[in-house]
Amino acid sequence: MRPATPPDDQRRRRAERRRCARLVRDSLGLLSSKWSVDVLLALGDGSRRYHELLAELDPISEKVLTQTLRAMERDGLVGRKVHAEVPPRVEYALTPLGATLAPPMKALAGWTLAHGGHVEQSRARYDARRAATAAHHPPQAA
Repeated sequence: MRPATPPDDQRRRRAERRRCARLVRDSLGLLSSKWSVDVLLALGDGSRRYHELLAELDPISEKVLTQTLRAMERDGLVGRKVHAEVPPRVEYALTPLGATLAPPMKALAGWTLAHGGHVEQSRARYDARRAATAAHHPPQAA
């Protein structure tokens, strides 16, 4: 039988687990917009001008691209450089912090390639079970 963990140790472990979960949620939040990953991947190949990104990420709208770039700039993932030319030329690039996302994104992509089919199959089985259950038990009128 394992000795009981002192309450202070349990509290500390729970607090640390909550802190880690919050940090992971915050990190995932950096990439939670629909287009953030696409922007990161595009800028992973080097800096781009706004309209180059717009064309590469078609069908993204100008408004959504602007919002995505601003949010990523605010988070420190993307840098914006304005060249003193007429008309001004603006380029976007990953910051050193943004570039550090490449390894975890590659790991996640690898996981998705290895297991994405399983997830799709599980979803299909679940949806089929739910549909079968709904067919046998239609909702009752109120």
